Amino acid sequence: MSQMPQQAAVPKCPSCEEPLESGDRFCGACGYDLSVVPARPEDSPTLAVNGAVPAPDGVDWPVARDSDGHGHPAPAHAAAEVPGTDSGGSPLPPPPPAPPAAPAAGTESPAPGVRLDRPDEPDEYPLQAPDPRLTAEGAPAPVPAQPRPAGPAAEKVCVACRAGRVDDDGYCENCGHAQPRERDHMEQESGPVAAVSDRGLRHHRNEDAFSVGCTVLPDGAPASVAIVCDGVSSATRPDDASLAASRAAGESLLGALPRGTHPQQAMHDAILAAAQAVNALADEPATAREQAPHQNAPACTLVGAVVTAGLLVVGWVGDSRVYWVPADRSAPPARLTEDDSWAAQMVASGLMNEAEAYADERAHAITGWLGADAYELEPHTASFKPDRAGVVVVCTDGLWNYAESAQEMADAVPLDAAARPLHSARVLVGHALDGGGHDNVTVALLPFPAPPQGAGSA
Repeated sequence: MSQMPQQAAVPKCPSCEEPLESGDRFCGACGYDLSVVPARPEDSPTLAVNGAVPAPDGVDWPVARDSDGHGHPAPAHAAAEVPGTDSGGSPLPPPPPAPPAAPAAGTESPAPGVRLDRPDEPDEYPLQAPDPRLTAEGAPAPVPAQPRPAGPAAEKVCVACRAGRVDDDGYCENCGHAQPRERDHMEQESGPVAAVSDRGLRHHRNEDAFSVGCTVLPDGAPASVAIVCDGVSSATRPDDASLAASRAAGESLLGALPRGTHPQQAMHDAILAAAQAVNALADEPATAREQAPHQNAPACTLVGAVVTAGLLVVGWVGDSRVYWVPADRSAPPARLTEDDSWAAQMVASGLMNEAEAYADERAHAITGWLGADAYELEPHTASFKPDRAGVVVVCTDGLWNYAESAQEMADAVPLDAAARPLHSARVLVGHALDGGGHDNVTVALLPFPAPPQGAGSA
């Protein structure tokens, strides 16, 4: 059954979009047959999706962008197919074709239009400014080789991780571990004399120093020398003071003894030389940066011993000590020095006994030291002629605090100390560390040979 053309049911011509009037069967502008426009369905319910409200009837909907105006979709173009122009209206040069990427072995080339999950990206993106690493020809400029440090520093690795390089500040570049300083633990053996120094367990640096050596007297007899110095922690640069004093005293002794100077006189002169070396530190710029010279000048104590055939000479300033330990442990040991300290003064004046004096908190306040601000330098020297073989212990208070009496020190010295001085020095340092290691620990051992029969004490 045929139907008659219906009146236009749209406000505009579907072809030219000119306004229509009710009852028009043809467009007055383009002559479009309005009878082909389908009638509006009577029931076309629109359901709301996600709460969307249906648009009211009679809305003037615009023509879709992707249509040709007649309800047909417009042809699609890829971006590369549309010619572009620059800001002046000139055509843009066509981009160079990208070379196809070679497929990996055993794989197929991706199909056109397929995006890879991990596209190939350049290692470095072009710089906005010219890359200084490229020469004028575009080739990479040669990179100058960085010089590597020569000597032991180039081979120094971390003591903790065994992998990282140690920087100039003494820290590992890999794990950050602070490396031991050179003076944290020192050992030296020279002929029959040996010494060991250790930072201890509580101090951040080792302020002790020592000097040991051997020489020959004019008559050909051997002589052994040991100097031990303890830096005064309350002074400026105590570690430098002890090092300077020990070196100066050691060099003075080793130079004077071969010339025939009496060992006791040589010891006295060595202490004076050490004092001059420490005094000189007060005038150095390094001291002035920390404290004004002579107001808190570098300072240290000193103790030393010289062993020759049948003669033992000791010298000291401060509270470091020398002990005599006979090889025959049935014979009594002895302490050969007297402290320049508050406690020693109390005992000497009869105001306190030794136990009371050394129990006082002022016990270790020294009354004699080497330094530009010392009251008056009074080197102490003494000579002994032991009648038997034994070993001489030269040490700082970092050791004798844990073996104060002569008998306690003798008990700590190994029985074979005369034959193995370096091993025995290590044992004594370990004794102090086991006791707490509250201070730097330094000890030197000098074996004393058996004198001729009939020799006595001087």
